[in-house]
Amino acid sequence: MGLRRLLRRSSMNGNQRVSMVPKGYCAVYVGENQKKRFVIPITYLNQPCFQDLLNQTTEEFEYYHPMGGLTFHCSDDIFADLISHLNEQL
Repeated sequence: MGLRRLLRRSSMNGNQRVSMVPKGYCAVYVGENQKKRFVIPITYLNQPCFQDLLNQTTEEFEYYHPMGGLTFHCSDDIFADLISHLNEQL
């Protein structure tokens, strides 16, 4: 399966409503300045490399999530690479 099929991505700004997330997935927000919304399988959250990113985000920004959901303060390119890596493993 391709990255596009497993990773549903949509841009999101403050004026847009949150769209429905399919069962078994969760929405996360990624970016250093402008946040982009990614919908990822929940199973990714248990993977060690994803846990490292979660821990790093928690250490740097505690539990402050201004978008109302889980927010990662890294570039969307790095996040897409991580998702691609997980896609190859699973």
